[in-house]
Amino acid sequence: MTNPRQLAFIALRDIHKGAYADVALDRVLQKVNLADNDRRLVTELVYGSVRRQRTLDTLIDQLAKKKSHQQPQDLRTILHLGFYQLRYQQRIPASAAVNTTVQLAKENGFSGLTGFVNGLLRQYLRKAGEAGEENTSSSLHTDPLQLPENPVERLGILHSFPDWIIQVWLEQLGLTETEQLCEWMNQSPTIDLRINPLRTSIEEVEAALQSVGVLVRRIPHLPQALRFIGNTGSIQKLPGFREGWWTVQDSSAQLVGHLLDPQPGEVVIDACAAPGGKTTHIAELMADKGKIWACDRTPSRLRKLQENSQRLNLQSIQIFTGDSRHFNQFQNTADRVLLDAPCSGLGTMHRHADARWRQTPESVRELSVLQKELLTHTSTFVKPGGVLVYATCTLHPAENEEVISAFLAESPDWQIESPSGIELPDSAQITPQGWFKVWPHRQDMDGFFMVRLRKTNNSE
Repeated sequence: MTNPRQLAFIALRDIHKGAYADVALDRVLQKVNLADNDRRLVTELVYGSVRRQRTLDTLIDQLAKKKSHQQPQDLRTILHLGFYQLRYQQRIPASAAVNTTVQLAKENGFSGLTGFVNGLLRQYLRKAGEAGEENTSSSLHTDPLQLPENPVERLGILHSFPDWIIQVWLEQLGLTETEQLCEWMNQSPTIDLRINPLRTSIEEVEAALQSVGVLVRRIPHLPQALRFIGNTGSIQKLPGFREGWWTVQDSSAQLVGHLLDPQPGEVVIDACAAPGGKTTHIAELMADKGKIWACDRTPSRLRKLQENSQRLNLQSIQIFTGDSRHFNQFQNTADRVLLDAPCSGLGTMHRHADARWRQTPESVRELSVLQKELLTHTSTFVKPGGVLVYATCTLHPAENEEVISAFLAESPDWQIESPSGIELPDSAQITPQGWFKVWPHRQDMDGFFMVRLRKTNNSE
């Protein structure tokens, strides 16, 4: 079976039963041998339908007699695919979107409802003032989606986020920037790589990629970073990957390593290390001289770290399995500690299509408790005068500013240290408090929070 829409339907059905979006998509794609453009279509339809779920459900609510949650789950999934193509896929003619969705209904147990599916999608097109061939992106058309006045609900429905996430952003950014952030989070993610200066140079990697027709551009202030432009094909097949010349890592995550600023010969502990992007960066920045303890409680993710460090030919990393909250053997041993804390991932939702639906205010509260416990305990690993960097890829104050403020209030021997010596992107700002927040719509990279803390010499 090589019908991209049927494959997308199968993946979406798994996701609605609880599978992670990337796992369900991967499972479907591994079973078939598709042309590149068909693979891209399946990926776009799956991630797009998951991402835009709230908007698509609202369209069903407004156009059908039965609300989306009252529809049979598989039929709701088929309608999502149809509406997603009509609303967001400019390259797919409206007639093709309607006909293929009707066909999907017929082939998946809803042959008695093909008239309903056809009628609902055509009703959308009529309301949009469509002739039936064009798509609804043009500003000349009216939008069939009716939006409420309330700004939280309006943005939540239009950009497909839960109200509570919109609320968290509105409180920090205001209306205009929250809308910009929503739009950014609904784009397809870019892919950045980090060159390994122990094996190659940025010029050599640029030339090798150019030789196979893959375009990259440099990222200001990040000496090891390149961003892919356009399609790359399979990443693992690109020149230099197998040889350990480079690894995939978003530019925001690369900033964390520079903020830690590890030096050759030091002892560094990466307290939540897997899958190892930041651990291997630390090793590169230390010229692979010194000792890095890479701790994590998930053996399968640590295997990924081991594979990466072997591919990059790094010797200084030692793996330690377990929960960093329970290690006592590292007390006062580290020059530097990185705590890249488990978090809600609200800064990387463009990469994880289903993250916005998996997290809740309750899960954020639970994570903030875990983050505080980790910070309190891993801070004991640091020698007097040493450094700890706390980092997350979330944009929720409960997991960032509030965690740091609570820690500092209880830890008089710790203080925030301004990140001197690290060049930050032009639009990046260190706040008056001394922490650093990457807002994706401003800096065009994953959302991150990071702060450098120093243990004063008079601490015991």
